[in-house]
Amino acid sequence: MAMTPVHTLFARFLAALALAAVSVPGMAAPASGTQVWTGETAAPPEEAQPSGPAAPIALEQEENQDERIAARLSDIFANVPSLTGIEVEASQGVVTLGGIAPDNAAIARAEAIAAGVDGVVTVENGIERDVTVDVGAEARGLQERFSDIMRGLPLFGIAILAGLAIAALGYLLASFTSFWRRVTPNAFLAELIASALRFVFVLGGVVIALDMIGAGALMGAVLGGAGVIGVALGFAMRDTIENYVASLMLSLRQPFRPNDWVVIDDREGRVVRLTSRATILMTLDGNHLRIPNAAVFKAVIVNYTTNPQRRFDFVLGVDADDDVEAARVLGRQTLAGLAFVLDTPAPEARLVDVGDSNVQVQFLGWIDQGASDWHRARSRAILEVKGALEGAGFGLPEPIYRLRFDQRTEPLPLQSTRRAAPEKEAAPPPAPVPLSDHAEDLGPQDEIARMVEEERATTPADNDLLDTSRPVE
Repeated sequence: MAMTPVHTLFARFLAALALAAVSVPGMAAPASGTQVWTGETAAPPEEAQPSGPAAPIALEQEENQDERIAARLSDIFANVPSLTGIEVEASQGVVTLGGIAPDNAAIARAEAIAAGVDGVVTVENGIERDVTVDVGAEARGLQERFSDIMRGLPLFGIAILAGLAIAALGYLLASFTSFWRRVTPNAFLAELIASALRFVFVLGGVVIALDMIGAGALMGAVLGGAGVIGVALGFAMRDTIENYVASLMLSLRQPFRPNDWVVIDDREGRVVRLTSRATILMTLDGNHLRIPNAAVFKAVIVNYTTNPQRRFDFVLGVDADDDVEAARVLGRQTLAGLAFVLDTPAPEARLVDVGDSNVQVQFLGWIDQGASDWHRARSRAILEVKGALEGAGFGLPEPIYRLRFDQRTEPLPLQSTRRAAPEKEAAPPPAPVPLSDHAEDLGPQDEIARMVEEERATTPADNDLLDTSRPVE
């Protein structure tokens, strides 16, 4: 049915009243979302829409969002074996977790999962750790482990046999002592090679056995532990290792022979033996002297036995008023006339210093240590030269000191230097016997050398690293 003009006018009248209500102060505006239709247009005119700033929009939670969060977390926890006992509640985006978990790691994991779900504002973690013991589960676990061990016994047995076979091979190679002594310079190095072979093969057997049973982590731990222990022992036993290495070097270099008369730094004696840790000397007064090989290897060594010829020297002071050159020549001729003094090198006499009342002359001569003792020969030479100079009228004065007395002090109570005449004439002293007429054995003293030989005869040869068949360095 077509609308009449009266109806059209009435509709327009109603629209005008609605617009007037919006623009008039104090009148309520239409509710949000209400549209006024005029019957002619699909929307109110553009000028009728509000033109002020936009009002703030309130954030509202979606319908059933908490239920969806709780359901989602429950589904996730149900599919994780360690999180099946966790309970979930959600309210206004706040998730509350309850129930029990097997360990702290599972508790933290559940909280992290809940915090990652969209729409969760915060998480209240009330999960407790499960401290109950499931005897049945533990028993089943032990049974499974025992079953695994029983199934792996054949492999374990084969691995152990392989490790023992490799270790036995190392001991077999190390047992060829005579071979290693032939191919090495001395017994000490041969024993060192044998010990190294045993250690390497035993360690190799352990590593191969662990690799066969698939214990790679344990093998790494064994090797790492061995390295750490080796470094620690190296620092803790630094002195011992230094002595050991020095013993090896001394056994290879052979710096002296048994019974050699040596001076090691300031220690003098005859060599008894060289062990794996120390050098044993017998001092000239018959005592044992033990010097660590590390000190011997770094020390200055004087060997008096290597060269049989040895020189002695001494100093005599001749009166400055005498003919010093004649005294020097006389002393040198006296040394040359002694039977124990070698002609080559020839003896010498040197002027070395001028004192307050004398001129010091140094006399030098060479002897053969195999025929004469050095100390005895030197003592005899001093006596012979001194006697020759005094017999020729040369004075050998002691140092002269002049005293001066102050005249302002009281005179000293000096007694008269005149001696009373003896009541009876004393018998003249016996005439001195010429030094050349004194019989004296100047041969080498062999008491200490004999003691060293006796001790070496009772010492096993394996305890001595000195090898007389090898050249001395």
